[in-house]
Amino acid sequence: MKRRVVISILGTTLDAGGRDDRWKRWRPTVSLCMQPNLFIDRLELIHGPGSERLARQIVGDIDQISPGTDVREHLMSLRDHWDFSEVYTNLRDFARAYAFDTEREDYLVNITTGTHVAQICWFLLTEARFIPARLLQLSPPPRRTSPEEPVEIAGSHSIIDLDLSRYDAIATRFAAERDEATSFLKSGIATRSPAFNQMIDQIEKVAIRSRAPVLLTGPTGAGKSQLAKRIYELKKAQRQVSGDFIEVNCATLRGDQAMSTLFGHVKGAFTGAQSERAGLMKSADKGVLFLDEIGELGLDEQAMCLRAIEEKRFLPVGADRDTTSDFQLLAGTNRDLSVSVREGRFREDLFARLNLWTFSLPALKDRKEDIEPNLEFELRRFGEREGQNVTFNKEARELYLRFAAAPEATWRANFRDLSASITRMATLAPHGRINEDTVRDEIVRLNRLWGNQEEGLAEHVIQDLLGKERTEDLDLFDRVQLVAVIDVCRRSSSISAAGRSLFARSRLLKTSGNDADRLRKYLARFGLSFESLHRAGE
Repeated sequence: MKRRVVISILGTTLDAGGRDDRWKRWRPTVSLCMQPNLFIDRLELIHGPGSERLARQIVGDIDQISPGTDVREHLMSLRDHWDFSEVYTNLRDFARAYAFDTEREDYLVNITTGTHVAQICWFLLTEARFIPARLLQLSPPPRRTSPEEPVEIAGSHSIIDLDLSRYDAIATRFAAERDEATSFLKSGIATRSPAFNQMIDQIEKVAIRSRAPVLLTGPTGAGKSQLAKRIYELKKAQRQVSGDFIEVNCATLRGDQAMSTLFGHVKGAFTGAQSERAGLMKSADKGVLFLDEIGELGLDEQAMCLRAIEEKRFLPVGADRDTTSDFQLLAGTNRDLSVSVREGRFREDLFARLNLWTFSLPALKDRKEDIEPNLEFELRRFGEREGQNVTFNKEARELYLRFAAAPEATWRANFRDLSASITRMATLAPHGRINEDTVRDEIVRLNRLWGNQEEGLAEHVIQDLLGKERTEDLDLFDRVQLVAVIDVCRRSSSISAAGRSLFARSRLLKTSGNDADRLRKYLARFGLSFESLHRAGE
């Protein structure tokens, strides 16, 4: 069982008592050792040079009521007990010099005695874990209602654990706030990706607890800019920043204008500088600066950025004196900056400064489980933007989701591809309803965009009709041939017309029999019929 140790400041007013009445008054340091179910093995008693007599009296009284308690005195000289800086510094020095042994001892810090400044300092030191303890609060006994009532001087106590997750009501509130923050970062979109959920949880903690730079990596279109804006809005909601969100695409900064855009310039700094310019770093003062595609910055600009990050100071172009800006930095890149460092295109010291918190956003093809919840999000955005409510019919939605989750759906531009795809279908949807024809046309567009039109189209048209397992059993030759037959059937008014189109050359050479019968037998090999294909194409 651990020994219980209390750290306490002597109460020069509350702990004082005359020789005759000291056992008739509530004295918190003495009552500390009279608490039921709270035996104190050791009391670390802090007092000033002018309180030595009172301290000896308190030590003697404790020896009478709790002889098993070891009281150790600590002398602390304070010029002004109400000076926050002086009190905090002395108490922290005490904590740093104290040999805490949390394996064998349980520590309590008594916040009942001492000035209000000392109580605040105890709280801060304990909350920051400079002192590995819980807080102890003592309360005096109830006031006697008549002189006949017995004198009770022990009072009561309560222990406050600053691990707030131990308190059910507070923990529930924290959980709700955490969920709200992570949902905030995800733009309110439900994600089904465990890895993405875990990453968002970590980003939320870093955004709230740290002012250090954050580096967001990932392919173009993975959502780095959107996430950076949400991190800023979260920090602003937490009152960590009061300034603006300033975003710049570093790939657009070239030549002399790069320095001027980022760091500003004074009037006359160069030809054409007819007036002073503050620059984006100054504009981000008290706010957040997002340097997207930071890997595209030149080496000179990188050196200036490093100084601005570390010192919050930089030199505008043509200026003689530094300018200050207290911004928080977010950076984005689709490059592997460690490779850029090895190739000499990115400063190693800047990379080390940015690499404290690096989060890699996965490509859409690596989190296809999130495509479905994003469909509704994109449709809502379309409705807000265009003032039209558009929905999928059931079959069209299932067709699109099968295509979207298939291996051939590469989503090269990630969420930009998805957003553009939904926008096209919503715009072309007849009567605000996306049907199968609208989806099939969009599948053709996307496959053409990704360079896998014929194979991808064959895969998804056949899978829509035969199912995934039967489709995988077909050779590529059969898939390509079957999709061509299906396309003709859907465009033909009858099986005879479809047969004439498909077997025109054979009929001319008189090498085939009845075209319709030949087509019917071919489709039957796959469990298909002209009627079912024609209905599906309507």
